[in-house]
Amino acid sequence: MKKIYLFLCLLIAAGCTDAQTLGANSGIPPYHILTTDSVYVTPANLKKNKPVMIIYFAPDCGHCQHLMYDLKPQLPNIKDVQIVMITFVTQLKAIQVFRRDFGLEKYHNITIGTEGYTYLVQKFYQIKNTPYIAIYDHNGKLAQAYDKVPRIPVLMQAIKKV
Repeated sequence: MKKIYLFLCLLIAAGCTDAQTLGANSGIPPYHILTTDSVYVTPANLKKNKPVMIIYFAPDCGHCQHLMYDLKPQLPNIKDVQIVMITFVTQLKAIQVFRRDFGLEKYHNITIGTEGYTYLVQKFYQIKNTPYIAIYDHNGKLAQAYDKVPRIPVLMQAIKKV
């Protein structure tokens, strides 16, 4: 009887471990962000059958700014990828300045906004540092995730695979 009880406890513990790691592998997070245009968007606003790249960032983060400086020349090459840039920073002015400084308004495939104090996306990916990048294929399945800034050729190769 004790062996059966021990087996059931181990089975339940294993199930709980899987539930905790499900986050990033269960598809695009159910974000709800306020954009720089003061409009709320969710994954329902994404176009179907298109790859998605989520970048979790902070406007004043040096690594995030460096990523954008390096990525900006490549943006015309990934215009078919829907890029959703999400931050926890609640000051829309700071996000608008970031968007303006990098000229992101001319890219219609880029959505940028704040999740506010919900930290839903931050918890979903268990983000500890910014920027965090997650790339999803056209079916919404996670293809690649980076918790540190990858080199741009590595990032571009991952995007081309989706």
